[in-house]
Amino acid sequence: MKFLCLDVPLPGASPEKYQPHMKDETRHAWKLYTSGAIRDIYFRQDRPGVAIIAEADSIDAARQALREFPLAKAGLIDWDVIPLGAFKGWQQLFASDNA
Repeated sequence: MKFLCLDVPLPGASPEKYQPHMKDETRHAWKLYTSGAIRDIYFRQDRPGVAIIAEADSIDAARQALREFPLAKAGLIDWDVIPLGAFKGWQQLFASDNA
């Protein structure tokens, strides 16, 4: 399954508190990327943070992988995990007008 994962800063989180963890955070992201668990990762443009397109067998498996990020382990972030499915609206292009 594919998931959209958005980091959620927890109360008290700040860029200054993130800083000591950032090298390990990047290493963990690289490990997940090279294993295929992360398909894409982007910096958010609305605020500091990331949006990840992840691949996992279940939402629980995705959440477990995200809990291993150093910022999550430090209690600085949590994650919104949104399951994604194939867009089926294309069929509207090919539907009979008489149906």
